[in-house]
Amino acid sequence: MEQELKMLGSVEPSRVVFFPAIKPADQGDFPSLGARGCFLSHLAVLKEAKRENLNNVLILEDDLLFTRFLIKQQAQIVNELESLNWDIVYPGHGENLAPSTKGIFQQYSQPLVLAHFIAFNRNTIAQLVDFLEAVLSRPPGHPQGGPMHVDGAYTTFRMLHPELTTLIANPSLGLQRSSPSSIAGYKWFETLPAFAQLLSTLRTVKDWRRRNSTV
Repeated sequence: MEQELKMLGSVEPSRVVFFPAIKPADQGDFPSLGARGCFLSHLAVLKEAKRENLNNVLILEDDLLFTRFLIKQQAQIVNELESLNWDIVYPGHGENLAPSTKGIFQQYSQPLVLAHFIAFNRNTIAQLVDFLEAVLSRPPGHPQGGPMHVDGAYTTFRMLHPELTTLIANPSLGLQRSSPSSIAGYKWFETLPAFAQLLSTLRTVKDWRRRNSTV
């Protein structure tokens, strides 16, 4: 992640915190051990943002790749976002959106997967912390949300609060690095040395092509 931030040039150190991911001993009622760890890590970051009364918080997961478009157009992107009213922003996502001529950010009300590059403002942070803590206390499959992947929890929260303004970047400004997922789990062949080395090389090539596919 540090290498990605360097691509954006000057970033004030006081505005960046590297949070050590939480690694729970078991998966509990979550779909997987990684899903629980990711959920708890996001919640811990949001609780800290609430405690410090931050105006907003941007969460970047460690497998994030900034697109070439973001690296080249960051000033324009920041200026546009600062001119808009929003509660939640997905700068990075996996949606295949139709090209837009009305700016980079647009309102979005549909479910979204992935939470590797997401921002929340102050009012939303407080509500979201309460919601995520409630999710932890409920059984799986609860109609208001039980233990689940954190991106699903964010979508559930948004569906329960349609008054909130969610923006999505078009095009996406961040991709997930091609790597074995600690959330979904490893495939058996990814643990074999020969396959692991080959897959690592292929992923590096794939990431280079994906980063440069948006200019």
